[in-house]
Amino acid sequence: MKILITGGTGFVGQRLVKKLYQSGHEAVITTRNAQRARAKEDTQAHFVEWDYKNEDFPSGALEGIDGIINLMGENISNKRWSDSQKKKIYDSRVLATKKLVEACETTLSEPLDFFISGSAIGIYPANTDETLVETSPTASGFLPDVCKDWEAEALKITKTKRTVICRTGVVLGPESGALSKLLPLFKLGAGGPIGSGKMVMSWIHVEDLVKALITFSEGEKFQGIYNLVAPNPVPNKEFTKALAKAVHRPAIFPAPPFMLKLVFGEMSSIILDSQTIIPQKLNEEGFQFDHPEIYEALQDLT
Repeated sequence: MKILITGGTGFVGQRLVKKLYQSGHEAVITTRNAQRARAKEDTQAHFVEWDYKNEDFPSGALEGIDGIINLMGENISNKRWSDSQKKKIYDSRVLATKKLVEACETTLSEPLDFFISGSAIGIYPANTDETLVETSPTASGFLPDVCKDWEAEALKITKTKRTVICRTGVVLGPESGALSKLLPLFKLGAGGPIGSGKMVMSWIHVEDLVKALITFSEGEKFQGIYNLVAPNPVPNKEFTKALAKAVHRPAIFPAPPFMLKLVFGEMSSIILDSQTIIPQKLNEEGFQFDHPEIYEALQDLT
């Protein structure tokens, strides 16, 4: 298949493109600077320039496309959440998806085989004792509202045989994401639990995330909303213990929550909030996680 990918030069996207080619597929990647992307990325993929803030989606990029995987979005942990950063987080997801869907609706003469679009577990309530699944109620607030609007734009597409919404948890990978920020501290023996360590992390190994995206693209039965999280969410204390064990260092320096709020501001919610989320639909439909347990996953990644 020929698959269009937005966000294909990002942490998850790069791994996805490589796996797609290994599986015999072809990728078209949108980017703000095609020349720079070609020089930087080691891939056979074709690059198409698109500045989502100032341009409509280039309709010519949809020619011959069988399906779309829409992963575009500003990294929510890049900077403190100023008003301008919040707008960038919102627009890079909601506005970009809106323009992509509009291009599909006006350009495509035949429906796509699939339209897979990102979202996040930030759509669910935080700091509740409930175990949350795909049918659980959504919350209100900055991140939940971003996710709800993001999903709403994706679900407007009619020129597709099926639509998949991916509510992704904390993605663990060696080069980027949460783990890359924590590893240097833990390797120095300076890591530790956050506060009481009771807040629950719903996480996924990056390879399982990529595997799920490819499974969605190849399997005609997959449609609707999916939680992309490992089947075993863990308290922060257990995550800390597993990471320290994986790098053979102690973890004895707890991080006070008020310090994180002071340093990161509102963005600290992505570290401090607790969510127990399970991948109910993936489990019911027989998806096999390669890294379902946190210690094994961290061993693999470190």
